[in-house]
Amino acid sequence: MQSLDVQHPGMPDLQFVLLVLALSTSDLHSLNLSLSGRETLFNRCWALLHETPPPVKKEERVLDLRYGDELTLEAMVQVIQQTLQEQGISQLTWDHPPSEPTRSTTPEAKPLVERLQKLYPIEPDQSEPQQSSSSSS
Repeated sequence: MQSLDVQHPGMPDLQFVLLVLALSTSDLHSLNLSLSGRETLFNRCWALLHETPPPVKKEERVLDLRYGDELTLEAMVQVIQQTLQEQGISQLTWDHPPSEPTRSTTPEAKPLVERLQKLYPIEPDQSEPQQSSSSSS
């Protein structure tokens, strides 16, 4: 079970907002936030970036934070914390193993991804399932 302290997440604001929005738009049944709470959270964050109503289709319910600024990010953190507090949630919890990315990296992001991979290379033991060494004996 994974958890996130809503008031003291211990991560940068952008990471916090992205994580909470990803959880709230996911199909995770184990997330301790109701579907109506997820919708309220997304709709409030949407309103900070757009003047149009939020999309209804699930696949269109994505927030592009590139068009916001530091003030917008701070407002989103406050909106998320307030909305979850209204729902009686001080800690988000969910049970789901990490999954493979569903989208490929955009050309704009590839240089950053490549630099991060150089800084934090994935060791072969972590990227592939461990195999028993007893088969060589």
